[in-house]
Amino acid sequence: MGEKFLMKGNEALAEAAIRNGCKHFFGYPITPQTEVAAYMAKRMPKIGGTYLQAESEIAAINMVLGCASTGARAMTSSSSPGISLKGEGISYIIGSDLPCLIINVMRGGPGLGGIQPSQADYWQATKAPGHGDGQVLVFAPSSVQEIVNLIGQAFDLAETYRMPAMILADGMLGQMMEPVEFPEVVPTPHEKPWALTGTKGQRKPNIVNSLYLQPQELERTIIERQKRYDIIREKEVQVELQYMDDAEFAVVAYGATARVVKSAVSKARAKGIKVGLIRPITLWPFPEKEIAAAAKQVKAMLTVEMSMGQMVEDVRLAANGACPVGFFGRTGGIVPSPAEVLAEIEKMAGGAK
Repeated sequence: MGEKFLMKGNEALAEAAIRNGCKHFFGYPITPQTEVAAYMAKRMPKIGGTYLQAESEIAAINMVLGCASTGARAMTSSSSPGISLKGEGISYIIGSDLPCLIINVMRGGPGLGGIQPSQADYWQATKAPGHGDGQVLVFAPSSVQEIVNLIGQAFDLAETYRMPAMILADGMLGQMMEPVEFPEVVPTPHEKPWALTGTKGQRKPNIVNSLYLQPQELERTIIERQKRYDIIREKEVQVELQYMDDAEFAVVAYGATARVVKSAVSKARAKGIKVGLIRPITLWPFPEKEIAAAAKQVKAMLTVEMSMGQMVEDVRLAANGACPVGFFGRTGGIVPSPAEVLAEIEKMAGGAK
């Protein structure tokens, strides 16, 4: 075992990014992710990297676009309203087929809302990260250690598929402190013949662009990108299944909420209720096949979120009517308690036919 450090989620996230080859950070302070930027401000000059506090979130994401076009590993971080401002730039990055890392440490909304934990950005991350037919890879860690583990994967897959990756955390994960171990980084070589590195008189100039004035050409590029998305849906899904072998009921939850649900599921098991947990680690691509299979096994499902209900729609689509799918959520920055979730599990088990 390597050395362990007691670190806040936001700072562990930033350190993991540096250890995975990120030397360029462009951001803007906003609670509850400001520690990411503050940590980068201290560390980047020491490693010969770039830290730049932009004049706005809009400027920061466009700086990421420019830096990523050279093939360098670049990232930005923000929290919910800031990610909304970055939406146009994210769409430019998608349309330009550029890899980068985007961090969203979610807070309550709409609008400025509050600074407490939330999961109400699920739709924004998975359905509409920017205008047009585009997606970003979305990873949903449930612990500080998992944040660290997923950073390298996010960078690597972003480069493999030439698209942005997003770590979708929340204020609770960003602010909590846990012991973390930084895995040894084994660099994954990625050829980047598309990068703007200067021709040196040895090749034709590369062009990075998201504007296609001819509709046939734009359609062709979108269809090519969708074929890439189909490969990702087939190969890159990550999901944790707990107590599902003999489960008669299932709870679906992600991120920090899944920690609460794990406690409730353990208590329900102690009471003799055969309930399991399905925890999506990738929100896009979504574990449709795993949920579809579970829906044919169990009598009912319950989705728990820190929102008014967003992922539940994807769970219901995947279940495709094979079993009823209920929902329990707290919002506005309130974290559901294990007792509340246990009560919902007991209600589901008692009411299932």
